[in-house]
Amino acid sequence: MTKWEYVTVPVLVHATKDILDSWGEDGWELVQVVPGMNPENLVAYLKRPKQ
Repeated sequence: MTKWEYVTVPVLVHATKDILDSWGEDGWELVQVVPGMNPENLVAYLKRPKQ
């Protein structure tokens, strides 16, 4: 059974692709994006298998 680790990441709307690409390069998979407290920010939830 796969065990997962999770992280939440603040994402600036104008740099969404760059930020998510950077985390993806480190093996993180996007699970969900939700609005942040500030309208210009989002919060991304990511996961990856534990080592």
